[in-house]
Amino acid sequence: MKKSLLTLLAVAAMSTTALAADVKPALVYGTGGKFDKSFNEAAYNGAEKFKAETGIAYRDFEPTGDTQGEQAIRNFASRGFNPVVAVSFAWTSAIEKVAAEFPDTKFVIVDSVVDKPNVRSVVYKEEEGSYLVGILAGMASKTGKVGFVGGMDIPLIRKFECGYEQGARAAKADIQVFQNMTGTTGAAWNDPVRGGELTKNQIDQGADVIYAAAGATGLGVLQTAADNKKLSIGVDSNQNHLHPGSVLTSMVKRVDLAVYNAYTDTKNDKFTAGVQALGVKEDGVGAAIDDNNKSLITPEMQAAVDKAKADIIAGTIKVHDYTSDNACPK
Repeated sequence: MKKSLLTLLAVAAMSTTALAADVKPALVYGTGGKFDKSFNEAAYNGAEKFKAETGIAYRDFEPTGDTQGEQAIRNFASRGFNPVVAVSFAWTSAIEKVAAEFPDTKFVIVDSVVDKPNVRSVVYKEEEGSYLVGILAGMASKTGKVGFVGGMDIPLIRKFECGYEQGARAAKADIQVFQNMTGTTGAAWNDPVRGGELTKNQIDQGADVIYAAAGATGLGVLQTAADNKKLSIGVDSNQNHLHPGSVLTSMVKRVDLAVYNAYTDTKNDKFTAGVQALGVKEDGVGAAIDDNNKSLITPEMQAAVDKAKADIIAGTIKVHDYTSDNACPK
């Protein structure tokens, strides 16, 4: 009996070790830097939460160009990392190639869809979160003019802008919305100087609330708005604390959840492939209100956002998705 018990304990110990060995997380960021205070940093925070809770370390890589992303993804897979999470639409073709080469490795891509049996694709309903912050912008604006500064000019960022515009018009039908994109390459995510220049130009035209959806470029948007005593809106991570009293709100996109869930599900042997679409209903996107900005949010503004959230969840409000037809209703 004693020998049998010892054997069982040994087998259990071996099983635990084998399970732990299967979880060797890796993370590849989008270009723009790990500590962009926005998209990439949200992913980092999700990985850090997993590490803090489980004690399981992860490896990460910050590509500075498009070719480095594929190299990093393949390198992690070849060295037995599992799962490998890639945060950026830019790594779509890389994940398609590498996932086919390593069918036993689990992959996750954020902001794009890859149809492979070992890939989880996490996408967000950015238009819904942007609609909520658009309502706040429209209600907060004194000039009836608001702005938007995007990063790379791609349909995904147009999706942010279109949702924002719809929300602003819902709050103030005749509001004027200025919009600029920073560039057409990956460098557009990491150009705060250009972000500041575009913001100043919109302010000069009368905009008094400017929404940034531009990665690290957005830091220049928020700074310029604060310097000119105007309001800004952050994105992806909660950026309210960067300029308290100047950042009206942040459109929080829970990229941290995508990373944390990928690692946790793999650890618990509950990983599933396929598409996950996270919107207001799933708490995947929202408008951040905390001690840093609550003085800027009137009871009427809070009530308007709460109603819009409820209506989106109920289906009473359907925010148009720019990527469905590459158009934004006027």
